[in-house]
Amino acid sequence: MVSGTVRSVQGDLDPRTLGVVDAHDHLFFRSPLLPGQELADTQLARQELAAYAAVGGGTVVQWTPYGLGRRAAELPALAEATGVRVVAATGLHQAAHYPGELLDARRTDLAEVFVRELTEGIGDSGVRAGLIKVAGGFHALDAHARWTMRAAAEAHHATGAPIAVHHELGTGALDVLDLLCDELAVPAHRVILGHLNRCPDVVTQREAARSGAYVALDGPSRGNHATDWRMPDVMAALAGAGYADRLLLGGDTTTAGARSVSGGPGMPYLLRRVRPRLEAELGKEAVERILVDNPAQAFSVEWR
Repeated sequence: MVSGTVRSVQGDLDPRTLGVVDAHDHLFFRSPLLPGQELADTQLARQELAAYAAVGGGTVVQWTPYGLGRRAAELPALAEATGVRVVAATGLHQAAHYPGELLDARRTDLAEVFVRELTEGIGDSGVRAGLIKVAGGFHALDAHARWTMRAAAEAHHATGAPIAVHHELGTGALDVLDLLCDELAVPAHRVILGHLNRCPDVVTQREAARSGAYVALDGPSRGNHATDWRMPDVMAALAGAGYADRLLLGGDTTTAGARSVSGGPGMPYLLRRVRPRLEAELGKEAVERILVDNPAQAFSVEWR
């Protein structure tokens, strides 16, 4: 039985109303690591959401965190126009995505920023975030990752919000769990481990799922790595080991060229191509659970 509510850009929602969920994607995203590939066009974002809705999409969870062009004020109108529910994020990405002065300005109040964006709103938009997004490094957690994850844990304890984690090339998940869950006492079911399909380490994937955390398998985005071909085998292995209830799916569209309306796979590909491939491997009932029931649990919170 799902309890709590999902904090969308239009307000708190009954999790049973989310429908099919793209559990990790981006409508807007800007980073100095991807110059000239910004997701910044509102009209194209609207078209992409409409295309996703046309193939059965109900909700998109945008993992774009603080300082990377979230365009939070525009999200409610996009949700209203397309009928697709949108969940926004607070949080902070890897240091390489930010100018040093922005990070220096946030050294002492990062958890406060996260809590404010979760409970009051992002900037002066009035739009509240529904999750906290942070990031690890390649097979390790540097000082920046530990700083942001400590702030995320503090914000979680203050609000109940789930914490979603970018894993560089799919690595470092067990280090993340050691820090967030063992050291900082975040319940594992409040942690969403992103990109684990990018590293074919079955043992780590199973240990991550065994912890109780959610395992997000997200792609394809042309800004990342073409690892969606692994997805059926990875999901079948995890489901066969008894962890079907820990799995989430996302598209992770991070560049303008990756949008379906710009010639890329985009959000609709998740349902148009990935879904039938997974149904052939896992069965329709299991895939429905992964797309509907699991995200309803993962993003639903008894807000404090």
